[in-house]
Amino acid sequence: MTVSRRKLIEPQITPYYHIINRCVRRAYLCGDDPYSGKNYQHRRGWIVNKIKQLSEVFCIDVCAYAVMNNHYHLVLKIDTQQQQALSPQEIISRWLQLFNGHPIAVDFVNNGDVGADKKQALSTLVAEWQSRLGSISWFMRCLNEEIARKANKEDDCTGAFWEGRFKSQALLDEQALLSCMMYVDLNPIRAGLSTSLHDSDFTSIQQRIAECHQTSIAKKSTLNSSSIKLSKIGLLPFVGAEHQAKQAGIQFDFVDYLELIDWTGRSIRDDKKGFIPATQPKLLQQMGVNAEAWLDNSNDFMEHYTNVSGKWSRMCSFQQHFGGRWCKGKVASQRLHPH
Repeated sequence: MTVSRRKLIEPQITPYYHIINRCVRRAYLCGDDPYSGKNYQHRRGWIVNKIKQLSEVFCIDVCAYAVMNNHYHLVLKIDTQQQQALSPQEIISRWLQLFNGHPIAVDFVNNGDVGADKKQALSTLVAEWQSRLGSISWFMRCLNEEIARKANKEDDCTGAFWEGRFKSQALLDEQALLSCMMYVDLNPIRAGLSTSLHDSDFTSIQQRIAECHQTSIAKKSTLNSSSIKLSKIGLLPFVGAEHQAKQAGIQFDFVDYLELIDWTGRSIRDDKKGFIPATQPKLLQQMGVNAEAWLDNSNDFMEHYTNVSGKWSRMCSFQQHFGGRWCKGKVASQRLHPH
């Protein structure tokens, strides 16, 4: 049974979602095109820069991203608390950064108020825009439409640039979130585009490592050749479990995440024999996850799950909540969540 897109994203159940979108024309329209010999690397920079802008406007945090040659991945978190706390002025100000303003909203911004006959219309507009500022669908619409327009203009053509609407996966628990983030961050290594995390261009893990070393990814030769200044996306930080109550963020330490992703990446590389140390990374012990199950899940995340990932009982509940009768990933989920 097919479930409508709006039902697949429900922030009251989980704020975390894995988003995937792919180009429709040939294979390398965001990188090197073997057919024309042209290099479209700069388009990956377009995507990163636009994600940065949108993450500052929408009440949506970026946990992880990877922009590949012909597709991109995002792990997003909907910040409903921030969305609900926005004042009418903040809502209008944010929305006008993306779209030409409605005359009533512009009048309100310019004069600080509107006439009594326009107050109800303004209130309706503000409520609608506030809802959209927490919508992944609107986030993706703003991202994909601009990239498609710029690519079509550059190619001097018309038509669809993207394969279709984005695909989404709900991430129901911390294991699903971490496994998906690592799947996204390891995409360039898995695709043979890079041999190390810090050389994995256009990824969140490269940005996090660069920020830790107080360096700029924009200095890398691959980005210099594109003539595009790459913005740093404001990533949702790792805050550690002890700081979770005081600061919004991912409730693990980044050092532990880095240890686990390095171990995971080395263990699944095809061009090099993987060496699994006797001592598992701290995060696996903390979560009580079997090492073999973790590697299998992180390596084939997209093959194991469809639109939802997490503990099997929660996956079934998620599907049933929206009237779905079928759910993929029982074996992988039960191996990752043995209890």
